[in-house]
Amino acid sequence: MKRIVLCCSAGMSTSLVVTKMEKAAAERGLELKIYAIAEQTLRDELQSYTTDIVAVLLGPQVRFKLAESQKLAGEYGIPVAVIDSVAYGTLNGAKVLDQALALLR
Repeated sequence: MKRIVLCCSAGMSTSLVVTKMEKAAAERGLELKIYAIAEQTLRDELQSYTTDIVAVLLGPQVRFKLAESQKLAGEYGIPVAVIDSVAYGTLNGAKVLDQALALLR
């Protein structure tokens, strides 16, 4: 199953966005595993699920890790972006899902 990984400071606040994204994906008939992790565990996650991860999104609170995360994920050809702060703040799972899917094109 294809995975979309959201990274934040501790993997906690982003879990609310994940729930909304999962709902939006289900409504669209998309089979995706969407989950949040702490940013410092990204390297291990990429190594464990290299062929399954299709996108990595960073929470706005860790946007300063963008270049580092792009370098890590780039080794596996996985795109990385920072979640739109308005979509994140309003828990707009559909918009965040759209952002992740746009990375795949």
